[in-house]
Amino acid sequence: MSANGPCPFLPPGEASLSASSMKRAGKERGEAFFLLALECSQSLWQKGLPAQSILLLNRAFSAEFPGGEPVPGGWPLPYRAMRWVMEERREGQFIGNPRRHFQHLATRMVEPRRELRSWRAWACWWYAVEVFPDLPDDEKQIAEEGIVLPGPEEILSALETVGHPGEAALWQSCLNSTSPVSTRARP
Repeated sequence: MSANGPCPFLPPGEASLSASSMKRAGKERGEAFFLLALECSQSLWQKGLPAQSILLLNRAFSAEFPGGEPVPGGWPLPYRAMRWVMEERREGQFIGNPRRHFQHLATRMVEPRRELRSWRAWACWWYAVEVFPDLPDDEKQIAEEGIVLPGPEEILSALETVGHPGEAALWQSCLNSTSPVSTRARP
């Protein structure tokens, strides 16, 4: 397992942090949970575990910020970090198939805040589509469940509707420059 330098879009994480460190948060799902998930993601990234780092970023996206206020602690929702981890992982470091992962996450989301969290998963799925164009979606699930994969315009619209203030613009700012919505004027 090869080590990676730090992700510039995540806070420093103690080397000893892992997914099991999330137990420290207990039942709390607010700011402390969010920051711990980001720190664990950084630690796992630096250990050369990009797939596990992505799983912790998923956890960060599930934090609760009542009222839709901006994310506290100076760290935005981890869209930039998510894309960066997918783009920067080294050859030989396991990442799985992020397209299938996010497709399954988006279509199997449960409460709380199911709709918001599902659209966040679709938003990350779109990054995976851009970063890994040769990886397949789960065509069997699409056919059997009649899933219609959203395009970037639909994702942007949904994030503008159900996301936090500025969330849609943050997601959009991380799109590939050739994506259809990336040429729109940004708020």
